[in-house]
Amino acid sequence: MIVAVPRVSLVLLILVNLLRAPAWAQAPTGLSINIVEGEGAINNIRQRVNREPIVQVEDQNHKPIAGAVVIFFLPDSGASGAFPDGSHMLMTVTDNQGRATARGIRPNNQSGPMQIRVTASFQGLTASSVITQTNLAGAATASGFAGLSTAAKLVIILGIAGGAAAAGAIVATHTGGSSTSAPPSTVTLSPGTPSVGGP
Repeated sequence: MIVAVPRVSLVLLILVNLLRAPAWAQAPTGLSINIVEGEGAINNIRQRVNREPIVQVEDQNHKPIAGAVVIFFLPDSGASGAFPDGSHMLMTVTDNQGRATARGIRPNNQSGPMQIRVTASFQGLTASSVITQTNLAGAATASGFAGLSTAAKLVIILGIAGGAAAAGAIVATHTGGSSTSAPPSTVTLSPGTPSVGGP
């Protein structure tokens, strides 16, 4: 006797069988999220482009888990963005390598750090992580800093701040305090090339 199965039930049955681990496979007892791409990325808000976050979901033995449900959450306010459907949330499923990608994020017009929350679930287990990116205006920010490490970016920022502080100290020294006038001195500040290296 042949029993007619509704199409929706058939699709659900296929999905359940695809996601179910074989009887001989050990069920995972732990879940973790590893950030593969996107951590520390600089997003150009003028061009409305960003570096797509990619995560890998693994079990307690660091083996990739296919079929895990992954949700990416963008901030509701401040530096943020939207997915192609206009929402701040994207749900997807990991591929055979245990990877999930947050495709199509369009940064908003707010500059600053953007924290993307990520959750994963599989067979009753859950894990969460945060991917931090930065939204900045200007073509130079996305192209000029994209290849630099976090340490190199910090050296550049500290170098600029240090130069400004030194100039302020020199101006303060030459404009106040003493009642006797000394001949003016020439001070030349020239930017150097930042370098990052070992001790």
